[in-house]
This record gives sequence, C-alpha cells and structure tokens, in this order.
Amino acid sequence: MMSELRLTPSLGYLVALIAGCLTTLTASPFELWWLGPVAIGLMYLGIHALTPSQAAFKGWWYGVGMFGSGTSWVYVSIHDYGYTGVSLAVFLTALFVATLALFFAVTLWLYRRLTGPYLAALTFAGAWVLGEVLRTYAFTGFPWLLLGNAHVDSPLAPWAPVGGVYTLSLITALTGTLGVEFLRRRWSAGAMIAALWLVPFALPEQWTSPRDTTTRVALLQGNLPQLIKWTSDGQRNAANTYTRLTHAQGDDVDLIVWPETALPMLEMDALPVLERIQATLPSDTALLTGIVQRDEHGRFFNSVIGVGDVDGVYRKEHLVPFGEYLPLESLLRGLIAFFDLPMSSFSSGEADPAPIQAAGLAIGSAICYEIVYPDLVVERARDADILLTVSNDTWFGESIGPLQHLQMARLRAVENGRYVMRATSNGVTAIIDPQGRITARAPQFETTSIQAEVTAMEGLTPFTRTGSWPVWLLSALLVLPGIIGKKEVIRDEKKE
Repeated sequence: MMSELRLTPSLGYLVALIAGCLTTLTASPFELWWLGPVAIGLMYLGIHALTPSQAAFKGWWYGVGMFGSGTSWVYVSIHDYGYTGVSLAVFLTALFVATLALFFAVTLWLYRRLTGPYLAALTFAGAWVLGEVLRTYAFTGFPWLLLGNAHVDSPLAPWAPVGGVYTLSLITALTGTLGVEFLRRRWSAGAMIAALWLVPFALPEQWTSPRDTTTRVALLQGNLPQLIKWTSDGQRNAANTYTRLTHAQGDDVDLIVWPETALPMLEMDALPVLERIQATLPSDTALLTGIVQRDEHGRFFNSVIGVGDVDGVYRKEHLVPFGEYLPLESLLRGLIAFFDLPMSSFSSGEADPAPIQAAGLAIGSAICYEIVYPDLVVERARDADILLTVSNDTWFGESIGPLQHLQMARLRAVENGRYVMRATSNGVTAIIDPQGRITARAPQFETTSIQAEVTAMEGLTPFTRTGSWPVWLLSALLVLPGIIGKKEVIRDEKKE
C-alpha cells in the first residue's frame, strides 16, 4: 500500500534524480506534460521521513536530474561557441548544473525545517512554487523549466491568462501531492484534483479582443555562422544576407523584423546599410532590427531600433550573466576564453520602457532570454497591443534549447492574450497567436523568412493586470498551516 511505502534515503535520491529527468520530458520537444504531477508525487513521497539535510540532498538530486538533462545546451554554448576545450566545458557545465540544483536543495531543506505534516499536500505544493519564485529572481534568476511551462498545450492552459505560469506550476504540484494522498485512500483529494482540472472548461477562451484591421509582417532568419559572425567577413555576409532577404519581401508587407544583433556591428556602423535598405522600401513599410548601440558615455546596449516610420527604441533590461555582462569582472576577465566573449560588456536599459510604435502597432519588446520572465513581459504587454521577441538562438546549436525557448514564448502569448512575433537568427522563428498556437514557422538552420498577418489585441487578461503576486501570496498562505503546525508540535514536545 502507498501509505506503507517507505523509501530509504539512498533510494529516495535515485527517485529524485529520475523525477528531475521526468520534468525535462514535460517540456519541448517532448511535451509529456502529464509527467509533471508524477515528478512532484515522487518528490513528495516519503519527504516527511527525511531529516532537513536528507530532504535537501533529495532536492539537489532532483535539480541535477532536471538541469543535467534539460539544460544540456549549456555545454554547446560553452564548448562550441565559447572557445573552451572539452574537459573545461564539461567541468563548467557540471558546475552550472550542480549550482542551480541548490535551489531545490534550499527549498526542501526549508520545507522540512519549517513545516510539519499538517495539510502537507497543500504546504508542499506552495513551498515548491515559492522555490520557483526564488529561482526566478535570486542571483539574476533562471526561470527555465518551471513546472507550468509544460502546459501551453494541456487542458490547464486556460488558467494561464488568469494566473500565469506560477498558477500552472501550483496546480501541477497540487495534482502530484493530492494524487499521492488519493492513493492513500484520502478520497477528498480526488475531488480537489477534479476541480482544478475541470475549472478551465468554464473559463473564457479569449480575454482580449482583436481590432478590425490586420498587419502583414515578415520575420527574417539569416542563419549566419556564429563563430565568424563578428569578423569582417561575417559582417559583410550579414549585411548582404539581410539586404537580400528584405528585398525579397513583397510591397504588401507592413513590418519587417530582423533578429537580435542581425548586423554584427554598432548602430553607427550599420547606418549606411540600413539607410540604403530604407531607400528601397515602400514608404509605408517599417523595419525593426536588433542592433548594438553605444551611447555618449561609452556604454553598450543590446537594442531594437527602427527604420522608416518608427517611433521609439528598446534597450534590453535583463542581461544574461557571462553572455552579456561578466560578474566579478575584475577577477574573471581574461581568465579563460569563455569570459572574453564578443560583446559581453552590455549595460541594462531603463525599466518599464514605452512600446515601439511601428506599422500602426504599439509593440512591447523582449530580447532573447527576457521572454522567459513572465512578469517582465507583463510590464511590456500592459501598454502594447502586440509583443515582439528577437533572439540569437545560434548559441544553443542543435540542442533542445531553442524548442524550450519557443515553448516559453508561446506561454507568454497565452498569459497576455497577445500575438507574439519571434524573430531568431537560425530558429525557431515563428508567429504565435493569443492562444499560443503557431500560425507561421520557419524551419531551423535555414536562411529564409516567413510572412503572416497579425492583429493588434485590445484589453488585458487578469494576469496582465495583476502579474504573479496573487499566486505568490496564495502559495505563501498554503505553506502557513504547515509552519503553524510545526510550531505547535515543538511547543507540545517542550511541555512533555
């Protein structure tokens, strides 16, 4: 019987490692979303028989399994494009995985240290989500492989515009813990699971409404070799490739989008190319491109700028450590080649920037990694009627990274009820509708473009209005009974 099942700590660690790997299978390209509750159930099973230190070790092994299988693309970035040898790349990847796994170690240590078994199915789920929040923001954050990301195509997807990805994570975690309790013949747990999964059928299919007019957009994918991108040959190749792709678009296109750092040069050096292209475009066609800017103070910015009838510019706010800036730069710069990547000294743009106005659209922008931060995208979506993300996913190579990245962009579309235009260097370039469906998609690793119609959306979803704080508060409230129960147990023990 489930109630009688006891796992030795060592066996529990192996189960945790497997559960972490199962979590990777919930994400793209596997998309076995139903494994999420299974993974949480395995982590919940036997947790109260462990000491806080044993629980921490179990959490760490889960993290090793999840990040070791789900972020293997880090090795590609470090070895293939970071000018790092195999041995050092393996070491740095292992260090990355082992360090991130500490988030789960901390979460489960705190859970066992601070809470008792009272209403454990609820408190464990709440604690898990609070751990995801910690991972999203601590030390610049890494919200990759959140439980909720898997549900863009599951029956839970209608919850996304109501409460966002953390609500999906909470329901996934609750399904796992309540599922264990149900197998222990606590039948009320089954009713709670049914309610969580049946409510989406009563929720609106769409919280926002389209305007009457549509906009025809073209997204270009240059597929340029990353290793030579910043050389003089790479710069000429980029200019020629994007010029040719742009000229191939019809006169009926309202907006053309190039990806992140499409022209591998500073804006001042790219202006002659952009001006020549602008002269050949119809007067009512706008062009947006990712570019590197340098201001009068010598600071560099990863930016999106416009050509033609475009108002505004976007400078990336949330930078990627080691890729776009170097923590502890005075100590690490020059230590190994990976710490001297081209353009790794960016500055952050201003918070809450105004949308770019182009082709009659108010465009909220997120560059590359920013699209995985749900509340950052919410800030962009509130004043915008469409979302744009440009990215250079060449760093991922032929790994599963770009497909995971696309899945998270799709969830941002559902959360905010907005179209998302996603222009990337070598894939996955796509147009995503407000339900998260891909309406146009370019094949990876090809020099090509896609065209599609998008519609400006009016109104705000509940999640766009509030962001994630309601589900954060709910998760904290779910943990509270466990904390109170723990204190009562300690008090009773002292009386005895």
